[in-house]
Amino acid sequence: MKIICIGRNYVNHAKELNNPVPAKPVFFLKPDSSVLLKNRPFYIPAFSNEIHYEVELVIKISKVGKNIAEKFAHRYYNEIGLGIDFTARDLQNECKQKGLPWEIAKTFDNSAVLSEFVPLSDYDNISNIDFSLMKNGTMVQQGNSGDMLFNVDFLISYLSQFYTLKMGDLIYTGTPAGVGPVAIGDHLQGSIQDKELLNFKIK
Repeated sequence: MKIICIGRNYVNHAKELNNPVPAKPVFFLKPDSSVLLKNRPFYIPAFSNEIHYEVELVIKISKVGKNIAEKFAHRYYNEIGLGIDFTARDLQNECKQKGLPWEIAKTFDNSAVLSEFVPLSDYDNISNIDFSLMKNGTMVQQGNSGDMLFNVDFLISYLSQFYTLKMGDLIYTGTPAGVGPVAIGDHLQGSIQDKELLNFKIK
């Protein structure tokens, strides 16, 4: 299973971190050991003092494909979930300043929180899906898939140039503005439309 994460796919998020808006998708991989399932608690790792949440829609690939034309990309997924790409922002900033790769900030154990998946048939349009994240009862992130710089079908087509996409591969599609830190004792709740899919504690 591959976990492919898209960066800077919402303009306002790119701007809030003072990053340029990309002309092509920016992506990186997480290992399968990064997945955190079933609303288990997330434990803040000792190596970082600044862990940030980033809520994202997640697409699960349903069949094998390579060099997929964008017009056929919709045939390669039929479920959607919600995820959080936890980021060690202090480590990421240090790597950026030195011009180094920043996998250390993104790929650590349990950094890819993942909900259950729901059928796409529950929603009218993949390009108009609301999602949100609450921290301690306060809304901190709200997004809509229609605001993506690169939509799901384009991402699948683009990524399949570089990777053979296989059943069960996950695509984290990017986060909207509003990212921020978590602390021990925080409570995170994430929803797609009005369906709560994430509900877990920070320890």
